[in-house]
Amino acid sequence: MTNEEWGKVRNKLQKAVGQNNYTSWIEPLEFAELDGGVARFLVPTNFLGNWVSQNFGDQILKHLNGEGVKVARLEFKVPEKAKPRPVVPNADKTAAPATITKPDHSDLPGAPLDARFTFDSFVVGKPNELAHAAARRVAEGGPVTFNPLFLYGGVGLGKTHLMHAIAHEMKTRQPDLRVVYLSAEQFMYRFVQAIREKQMIDFKQLFRSVDVLMVDDVQFIAGKDSTQEEFFHTFNALVDQNKQIIISADRAPGEIKDLEDRIKSRLQCGLVVDLHPTDYELRLGVLQTKVNAYREQYKGLVIADGVLEYLAHRISTNVRVLEGALMRLFAFASLVGREITLELAQDCLGDILRASDRKVTVEEIQRKVSEHYNIRLSDLIGPRRVRTIARPRQVAMYLAKHMTSRSLPEIGRRFGGRDHTTVMHGVKRIDELKGIDDQIAEDLELLRRALEA
Repeated sequence: MTNEEWGKVRNKLQKAVGQNNYTSWIEPLEFAELDGGVARFLVPTNFLGNWVSQNFGDQILKHLNGEGVKVARLEFKVPEKAKPRPVVPNADKTAAPATITKPDHSDLPGAPLDARFTFDSFVVGKPNELAHAAARRVAEGGPVTFNPLFLYGGVGLGKTHLMHAIAHEMKTRQPDLRVVYLSAEQFMYRFVQAIREKQMIDFKQLFRSVDVLMVDDVQFIAGKDSTQEEFFHTFNALVDQNKQIIISADRAPGEIKDLEDRIKSRLQCGLVVDLHPTDYELRLGVLQTKVNAYREQYKGLVIADGVLEYLAHRISTNVRVLEGALMRLFAFASLVGREITLELAQDCLGDILRASDRKVTVEEIQRKVSEHYNIRLSDLIGPRRVRTIARPRQVAMYLAKHMTSRSLPEIGRRFGGRDHTTVMHGVKRIDELKGIDDQIAEDLELLRRALEA
């Protein structure tokens, strides 16, 4: 295979996987050789090679063979590092780059880290496994691969936890590493303070001499022109020095209103990963982890079977609310000296449970499903049976069965007068699919959250 053939395949992959995936995963691949039906590629890290193999390997093979290149298998290898050139004493000093004196750790302008937010205490599930894997990879140090690593998602989904976990891991592995974590609001405050006190040179020196810069909730600087300007130059200076940058926000870079285009472009040039809304299994895992952590503090407390499952099902807004509910429950049970039963949970957490109990109608479900799948409401409840309509219809029936008190015959009548057995079949089919089809499972969770909001 020639580089020209690989270039054609890359162009096809760019259209097939999308620009973000292409930039993050396909573009770093360097074709090495084709030997005995095995196409070998050089990759910057083992993590990237493993991810490409698992997630894009079939597509690469398909397009390679489509170009007439007979390939049966792919291999990914990290090239051996070249030995560093020795430093020659008293070399020509006129050619040496200017250096910045690094301040002591005590001078670094970062925010304190939360000792609870480590990788060990982070519960991994399907909605956050990619974000966790990417965070782990960056925390391991070594060559900078994803720059920046951009994590985004809604409130209480684990962005800040992962940011703190990365910082903790880096400091453990390399105690001398200069890691700065702070919020975008703190960055702006320090910038304004530096202007007021005429200390901009010190400000620039501090931020541009770190090894790792972590900025949380970057959407806060949107619309603040001077802060954006300084952030942009700080970002560029660190990237030019091959320093690691990790950013978080509540939405993707392209969706942050009033953020300068050049900053959006910079933020999108690394790895952009979203943390999806939590699913039932992840929420239950979080609760089980927290219970184990509380056992030392609340010795002797007994929690009845079914309580955690009940809470994971009922409180689906975000992990923060879920953890707060469990903490309140343990504290209450400890004070009154009672076992944590389902009845106690319902009494103690009545306000939180009521907030999660908003009444949802079949008609509202139908509208949301139609919008989500971009189909007409009349088609959803009408007689058409093509798959692009039938599957969303089954999803809507499933949600109506589980989120309303309507009977199957009543649901059927609201779907164009269908028989209750049709509704039963649709509900059963979605029940089967959600366990094997990640897209269906994600659609259900997104729709459920939208309807409960």
